[in-house]
Amino acid sequence: MFMTDAPQTMKQVYEEITQAGDPWISLGNFMNSWYDYHKTKRRMLVKEPLSLREDPTPEQLRWATFCAASVEYFCQKYAIPCPKWVHDPRYAYLPEPWFYSFHAHLERVREELKEESPEPFKRRNIYVSRRIYANKYEIAEDLRNRRSAQLHPKQLATEHIIEITTASCNS
Repeated sequence: MFMTDAPQTMKQVYEEITQAGDPWISLGNFMNSWYDYHKTKRRMLVKEPLSLREDPTPEQLRWATFCAASVEYFCQKYAIPCPKWVHDPRYAYLPEPWFYSFHAHLERVREELKEESPEPFKRRNIYVSRRIYANKYEIAEDLRNRRSAQLHPKQLATEHIIEITTASCNS
């Protein structure tokens, strides 16, 4: 079980995935650490290299490459220095393209993923949605700001009408 006082590092994510864990439980716990619980310790969350076996299975290599792309993505997006291990040649490029999305068997979906996949993934022959790591905290704040911006003009208009009505009544 994930606890807010124990940060989930990308190294731990990879270890859990390779031990037959559900990738999105581990990645979700990492996202909670990155976006909220430990956002002041982001460098620490990505600094340790993955523990890739000397002779990894194709699945282990695929997830290691995915984790490296993820770290590069997060570091670029949040202006954190990218750790050197991310550029290890073992994580540079998958021999076969990996389309990681619902309905990825459909050619139309594959074409969309090729276009929108963030660069750290695309460069490694991994194709994902541009919203692969949508930040629920930033989305919620953006939504609040939009609602506030929409309410603000209405509120000003209402206050203006009240002022005009009040001025007319006092004349």
